[in-house]
Amino acid sequence: MIKSLFQNVVVAYNGSKSSLSAVMYAVLMAKCYKCHIKVVYVVDSATIKQLMLTKFVIKDEAASFEANLEADGRRNLDFAAGLAKSKGVKIETELRKGAVWSEIINAADECKADLILLGGTTGGGQLSSQSRDVVSAQDSEIIGSAHCSVMVVRQPYIEQLFKIG
Repeated sequence: MIKSLFQNVVVAYNGSKSSLSAVMYAVLMAKCYKCHIKVVYVVDSATIKQLMLTKFVIKDEAASFEANLEADGRRNLDFAAGLAKSKGVKIETELRKGAVWSEIINAADECKADLILLGGTTGGGQLSSQSRDVVSAQDSEIIGSAHCSVMVVRQPYIEQLFKIG
């Protein structure tokens, strides 16, 4: 018998609606396939450092901004854990700091992930074109550099599936 293709799955979660869809998809995968799910939220401290170097923000502003992002990350991870618990699934959550793409890949490597899940807009995304470009650049880096398979979740009815799943 062949082992399951997905034993360890890492989900990149940033609090956006599309990444929340990836979390819901992962929870349903865990329920169906009994795989281990790790949801990772990355505080983009690399960009904050870059903003300090270019003098867009001063050190105190950067520290405050990073602390706020970290608090948001913890709230988002608690929300993800609550969603999983509502379906009787236990997930692991982790908050990391650094460059988003490299931290997601490092997390996947550390837990020997078979799959990384990314959220993808379904065409009606509410991101501005500039935000979409940043997200796309991070996703492209993950897709191009990952040591395992990467899947972009574009399930348009994931919320409905999650409710009945």
